[in-house]
Amino acid sequence: MNSAPPAGMHRRLATLADLPAIVAIYNSTIASRMVTADTEAISVASKLAWFHEHDPEKRPLWVMENANQEIVAWLSFSNFYGRPAYSGTAEISIYLHESCRRQGVGRYLLEQAIQHAASIQVHTLLGFIFAHNVPSMNLFASLNFEVWANMPRVATLDGVERDLIIFGKRVA
Repeated sequence: MNSAPPAGMHRRLATLADLPAIVAIYNSTIASRMVTADTEAISVASKLAWFHEHDPEKRPLWVMENANQEIVAWLSFSNFYGRPAYSGTAEISIYLHESCRRQGVGRYLLEQAIQHAASIQVHTLLGFIFAHNVPSMNLFASLNFEVWANMPRVATLDGVERDLIIFGKRVA
């Protein structure tokens, strides 16, 4: 796996001060109907509890900064299903600013997540991806994630029923 970040970029733990940029990137993806099941913009206040669930020791939240120290992407490790027996499994979410898509940022973040998983006692990573989001499915597949579930027509976006694919990978 490539371990070098894209030119001029670096990864770090998110701080509370980063939350407006994280939310802005998230909100910028809603209109595409490719990445999230949210259909309207969310507020920074609505994501405060979510932010505080990301303990750097167990479920980190990372941001990528460009050379101008602007946040251009983020990755979160989130609990899967919220019960103790699933503590070794984490859901990965990756969101990219439009300006840095198809530049290796998503791949770098996913590679870093795979490498970091064991250090936070995670042995299994999951990605929940809409079936029409071919770039994200290709990214996960390129790093040997496999389709573990196909949930047909579980989301309706603008009157169109969409499938959700769950990609999984054992990493430890």
